[in-house]
Amino acid sequence: MVPVYSHIAANKRRTFFLFLLFALLFAAAGYLLGLYLGEPVVGLILAAIFFGVMILISYYGGQGVVTSMAGARPASREQEPYLYNTVEALSIAAGRPVPKLYIIETDVPNAFAAGRSPEHAVIAVTRGLLNRLNRLELEGVIAHEMAHINNYDILLATVAMVLAGTIVFISYTVRRMFWFGGSRSRRKSGGQAQLLALLAAVFLAILAPLFAQLLRFAISRQREFLADATAADFTGYPEGLASALEKITAAQVPGGPIDNEALRGLYIVNPALGARGTERISTLFSTHPPTSERIKRLRSM
Repeated sequence: MVPVYSHIAANKRRTFFLFLLFALLFAAAGYLLGLYLGEPVVGLILAAIFFGVMILISYYGGQGVVTSMAGARPASREQEPYLYNTVEALSIAAGRPVPKLYIIETDVPNAFAAGRSPEHAVIAVTRGLLNRLNRLELEGVIAHEMAHINNYDILLATVAMVLAGTIVFISYTVRRMFWFGGSRSRRKSGGQAQLLALLAAVFLAILAPLFAQLLRFAISRQREFLADATAADFTGYPEGLASALEKITAAQVPGGPIDNEALRGLYIVNPALGARGTERISTLFSTHPPTSERIKRLRSM
């Protein structure tokens, strides 16, 4: 198994690489858009400004974006004492601050962690998770999310999600500009502007879905295996998480209330797969390894 500290360093390197990759993409898109408008330098400047703003949003406000997209609300100690007691005990075991807690009001059991560091992290759980799991199973799930926080998986996942959404939005905006603003540009610049606009639109239209897929896979499947192993170490009871994974996977509803494409990679079990998450073939292009394999590894510990 990859040592924990090596995994943390690898996630920081991946995050830097993603920042660089997106900077280059924004620069290329800005330049092409500037050519379309007849001002390539202006396009680069606008791209740089927009990229800087999105970096600040994803780094400092990414967890707020994620919880908002998930429909999660803050959980108070008075309303959720059982959840708070569980998380506080595991935070002590992990040697980390207690993360902020959120509840998603749905019967579908699942959970995720988000944020940029152990000091700025959140854990969100669904109502169904609290209702369906016993104490040992809940501890296993919370420990898994604590492991993601401890291993800095959350930084990579949160940045990836926000930037992926940004790229898709830019692609859509540029295509709209091309279709509805193309005639005016052609009158000003002739066929060259039309050709460059077409290239820009095709460039972004192709790269947007490719980068969204790339970011989903950037959150390596191995991080789930490592988080499972770390969770078993925190609790000292691998069966708790193994049993929880069985229940969670069986209860997923593809297209259900938590099946948001942008957030699938964050959840402990991909909600889009439903009970098929246990099958190897169904997860060939998934952000998660097969649940059956995860359970097998846990029960072999």
